Amino acid sequence: MSSLWLILLPALALVSWWLSEPWRLRRRRARIVRTPFPPAWRAILRRRVPVYRRLPVVLQRRLRERVQLFLADKAFIGCDGQAVDDEQRVTIAAQACLLRLGQADGGRFPGLHQVLVYPGPFVVDRVAHGVGGVQQDQRRVLLGESWSQGQVILSWPDARDGAALPDDGHNVVLHEFAHQLDQENGAANGAPPLGSRQRHARWAGVMQAAYAALQARLAAGQPGVIDAYGATDPAEFFAVVTEAFFERPAALADEQPALYAVLSGYHGLDPRAW
Repeated sequence: MSSLWLILLPALALVSWWLSEPWRLRRRRARIVRTPFPPAWRAILRRRVPVYRRLPVVLQRRLRERVQLFLADKAFIGCDGQAVDDEQRVTIAAQACLLRLGQADGGRFPGLHQVLVYPGPFVVDRVAHGVGGVQQDQRRVLLGESWSQGQVILSWPDARDGAALPDDGHNVVLHEFAHQLDQENGAANGAPPLGSRQRHARWAGVMQAAYAALQARLAAGQPGVIDAYGATDPAEFFAVVTEAFFERPAALADEQPALYAVLSGYHGLDPRAW
């Protein structure tokens, strides 16, 4: 009997620890948001993230809480000589947390572990598959990238400038963190977790129609709200329309009302009111 208990007790302790994890997480997050938001961080929000000043008071408070949680959970790493301080961390976190501002789960990006910050556009090497299966090395210069392994990579000047111009429809932080949302249920395919088959069916129908409309508009040479890069594939389409949803909401709603409605339902927000 004693030998059996020697085997069972560690197993029971492990199960008990695992079952208590959600409670411990909630307790830790509650402790973090009870900590006063640093005045220096608030100054950074007001100076670097103009959209913060437009938010209703209740959403300003929620964004501050989400920023606190984000910065407590995610590591920021400077690359290629980039120094990372609160200016970079708060500016990037605030933009990322806009995407989860209307969510009831505390605004987490559960698969994200690190944000890598470069002093400018960075170079990546890829293997491209050409005609006949021929592989070619391809070098690309990027402003940002989202990895399913838990990293987002950003050019700091572009992350900074994207926040400073909240109405131009282009924001590298929103774009790359939209990919993180998309990657929560596997490889990015333009369909983040939606919670039910009915919502997935509605999402797929609206997104496919809007994607086809973008391709038709581009073929006809007509201008529009959604950037042409969205026609690359469904994953990029979702990231691009996320930028438009937060930065040009009224124009997007006028041009694509069904698309705006499903995005508003997913994010739990209506940026037109800001």
